[in-house]
Amino acid sequence: MKKISIIICNRYHTCAGGKCLRALRNREGAFALYSKEEVEMVGYTTCGGCPGGNVEYAPAEMKKNGTDVIHLATGLVVGYPPCPRLKAFCKFIPAKFGLDVVVGTHPIPQNYYLTHQDLETWQSNRWQERIQHVLTNEETRLAYD
Repeated sequence: MKKISIIICNRYHTCAGGKCLRALRNREGAFALYSKEEVEMVGYTTCGGCPGGNVEYAPAEMKKNGTDVIHLATGLVVGYPPCPRLKAFCKFIPAKFGLDVVVGTHPIPQNYYLTHQDLETWQSNRWQERIQHVLTNEETRLAYD
């Protein structure tokens, strides 16, 4: 069984996690990575707000709870501006805690997709790599609006 934890952007700290939980249940977005596995969510928290101070501590508790991988929530890439510390989080968590990191949880909602397309936010190869697990087809994106 794969044990996962989710870290969300603090600007969405009141999020109840509905899209993430639906995507996990349906194995959509980044959770499609586990289409053939059982998954248990063992942690859920915010980054703590810029500059992401909770990222320095929360993964330790998540690891104690058996986390295999930490998902950095889709909100970190679809919010405007996208998280400027995403690259640092992706390096720090494996280096400090030995945990895998996946960028994304639920599929990118269509309304965010269109906005970022207009702004050309994700045109670079680096951003295309970051959003690869949550960039789904239009039908799925619309279902997450």
